[in-house]
Amino acid sequence: MTRVAILQMNSGIDPDANARTMIVAARRARSDGAEIMFTPEMSGLLDRKRARAAQSVTVETEDRVLSAMRDVAAREGLWIAIGSLAVAVDDSGRWANRAFVIDGSGNIAARYDKMHMFDVDLDEGESWRESNVYEPGNEVVSVMTPAGRLGLSVCYDIRFPGLYDALGRHGCDVIAIPAAFTVPTGKPHWHVLHRARAIEASAYVVAAAQVGKHEDGRETYGHSLFVDPWGEVLLDLGGEGPALGYAEIKRERIAEVREKLPSLANRRDIAFDPRDTI
Repeated sequence: MTRVAILQMNSGIDPDANARTMIVAARRARSDGAEIMFTPEMSGLLDRKRARAAQSVTVETEDRVLSAMRDVAAREGLWIAIGSLAVAVDDSGRWANRAFVIDGSGNIAARYDKMHMFDVDLDEGESWRESNVYEPGNEVVSVMTPAGRLGLSVCYDIRFPGLYDALGRHGCDVIAIPAAFTVPTGKPHWHVLHRARAIEASAYVVAAAQVGKHEDGRETYGHSLFVDPWGEVLLDLGGEGPALGYAEIKRERIAEVREKLPSLANRRDIAFDPRDTI
């Protein structure tokens, strides 16, 4: 059994302030017996004003938040799954929405760049074009951790089951879905999508989320979740504000669900021809 910590944040436009929040949480999580802590999407900087954000976005090796989390991970002996950070990918001005897994020695054990860009126009007047700024990733990533094999994804990825089918093929025990979900999409879709991904993969889902009104004017849904392989929500941190919650990953529960309903073993490959239309 592995104890995990889930950090729900209200990240702002100051990376150093956000890093301090994460450091305090990491120390508390370790003192409370957690072996790995999960943080939300864009933990280090949440700023929709690109010109202002650009003053803080750097290449990975110069990112102050990443460096601070590597340091605290090493000091505490705590694994940290950073939901994502905005990092510069080259000199072109393009960025990546990049998740990191840091081991208990402070080493980067895995990286994952968000694949699916949130390009939408919502009825409530919200409009987002992540592809204007971010370069999408193209690799499926999983890594062994104290919680078992951890599959990585970020926020809008949750709407594309093909990624989670691939993570299921990787034999993931846990899937991270860190997010900064909007309120209009969160209310109808948040819980059902996370339960579906857990059921499909017969795996735990850990969804650390941003919450509340942010300095850049946006509002995020919160409700960080821990969902078991049967699709049962075991922890919901609500939508009121930042919080640090805990849950237990039980390997025997994963085995029990996969024996009871062996959907992974029963999976068939389906060839799709784009010419096949109805």
